[in-house]
Amino acid sequence: MTDLTLPLNTGPLTQLVDMGGPVMVVLVALAVIGLVTFVYLMLLGALYAPRMSGRLKKTVMDWQSNPASVRPSEIRYQAGRLGRLNPLQRLVADTIEAIHNGEDDRKIRETAARDAQHSLEPFEAPLKIIEVIAALAPLLGLLGTVLGMMEAFSAMAATEGRANATQLSGGIYEALTTTAAGLVVAIPFAALAAWIEFRLRRIHKTINSTLVSILHIVPEQTLDADEADYQVPEQQLHSEAAGDEPDRYTTARGQRFAHATG
Repeated sequence: MTDLTLPLNTGPLTQLVDMGGPVMVVLVALAVIGLVTFVYLMLLGALYAPRMSGRLKKTVMDWQSNPASVRPSEIRYQAGRLGRLNPLQRLVADTIEAIHNGEDDRKIRETAARDAQHSLEPFEAPLKIIEVIAALAPLLGLLGTVLGMMEAFSAMAATEGRANATQLSGGIYEALTTTAAGLVVAIPFAALAAWIEFRLRRIHKTINSTLVSILHIVPEQTLDADEADYQVPEQQLHSEAAGDEPDRYTTARGQRFAHATG
């Protein structure tokens, strides 16, 4: 009769327990969770990461040269189905629409900063999971080391100090295996976490520079009251006295909108 218990006793899970004890199973589970999280993060970034496309870059350049010619509805329509998934595309369209509507510049800036932060929030949880795995894996390896050494000394105590090499080597092997496994899991995920954080910082910098380019040019009617005491040049006073109509759009003075998202 076929022994049905043999596959159960020699399965992968049993082999892992024999190699490094229960801690090894936990390390393998963490590695699988981290790998799945990384794949999910890559798919999420490919679809929903804020990015400066060629069409969006042209929109920003058109806004800087002739703001009156840029319409938010056209930006959304020309974006296409995939372009609408780009949070930066929506952020630019919403900001330009708010400027066209003459909303208060402080409110526009706060709304843009809040929306920019929200566009990066989906990436924070996966990054945190990877960081936690990178931090926990060495500690679990150390725990396996401690358990393995305890087993080795327990075997020695049971034989009143006459333990043979086989009994001692089992616990030491378990200790060294879990330590190595913990480092093997931790090092790649620590590198991945650093790379992902670097990418998120670059995305944040792209969002910030794009919003500064948009917010640096605003309609005159949205200027703050604190600029009311700004002295108009004498040449402009003569021009207005002659009946010349001032431009609808002007560049804000100083660095009022610098670091829009920061």
